Amino acid sequence: METQEKKRVIIESLEKDMKEVHSSRECQDLKVKYLGKKGLVTELTANMKDLSNEERKEVGQISNEVKNEVTEKITQLENHWKEEELNQKLEKERLDLSLPSKKFKRGSLHPFQRIIDDVEDFFVSMGYDVIDGPELETDENCFQRLNVPIGHPARDTQDTFYIDAEYLLRTQTSSTQARVMQANTEKTPIRMICPGKVYRRDDDATHSHQFGQVEGLVIDQNISLADLKGTLELFAKKMLGEDTKVRFRPSFFPFTEPSVEVDVTCFKCGGKGCPLCKQTGWIEVLGAGVVHPNVLRMGGYDPEVWTGFAFGTGLDRFAMFRYEIPDIRYLYTNDIRFLEQFDRKDEENEIK
Repeated sequence: METQEKKRVIIESLEKDMKEVHSSRECQDLKVKYLGKKGLVTELTANMKDLSNEERKEVGQISNEVKNEVTEKITQLENHWKEEELNQKLEKERLDLSLPSKKFKRGSLHPFQRIIDDVEDFFVSMGYDVIDGPELETDENCFQRLNVPIGHPARDTQDTFYIDAEYLLRTQTSSTQARVMQANTEKTPIRMICPGKVYRRDDDATHSHQFGQVEGLVIDQNISLADLKGTLELFAKKMLGEDTKVRFRPSFFPFTEPSVEVDVTCFKCGGKGCPLCKQTGWIEVLGAGVVHPNVLRMGGYDPEVWTGFAFGTGLDRFAMFRYEIPDIRYLYTNDIRFLEQFDRKDEENEIK
């Protein structure tokens, strides 16, 4: 059969096969049939080695014409079916925006974040600044400027995560007060809190190697222990309820003098005595005191002119008390069964 005749037969065969194609996938099969290694178009040049130079030229030219025409026809058909399939898919997946939406379940704030927000709101309403400080701290700011001498038990490596001789993971947010006092070059009054993470070598049901703490500091003229007592009474009532009572017990901290430990009436029994408070009716919540003159002096404040008070409490413990959480480690495990309790409480509040 002459090459021209073969060309005509291939084109007629292609046009007939194209009428039977109903998808882009079938176009691929068609492409293999005509343009594949053993395809009809490829067979036109199968015997090129047996032809003369003049015949090779003619067959090659016709073969290219057939290949280009077949490729163009199949490509057009394939594009047609791809567009058709896309339109069908879009029609099938069309969204009716007029339909009412489904009610999506919303998450809730983590109990630890709830406590932080409440603490910040309370003290900001009283004119305090919320200050952030680094968790990788220097020995100088964490201990020395807080009047903690070398050899003090608080420096023990059993309690502190040391990085090297100079740096450590802060054991208390009190280190931020040392930074604030140094940064306040004009030596004006200070009212600040610093909530954040601190690190100590603990890990049991009531302690964690990482926990939250908030440090409070006030420096001004004529500040007394009475100012501290009034502040902490308001704070306890805000966090644990209006019926909460506060008591102060003498204690010792290197950075305050005098120093006190602060107890509140047990939120569970109201001070009557229960297993949670070990039948005493009281629960210890924080340490506080009047800022030590040495701390003022190292911060650049004259203790003959300036006085102040400081306090520090564990945010985790307040979360445990408020939400009756039996194990402090629940706050860090992200167990969905534990966190769902607070989702339900939010839903109940919405209903109310």
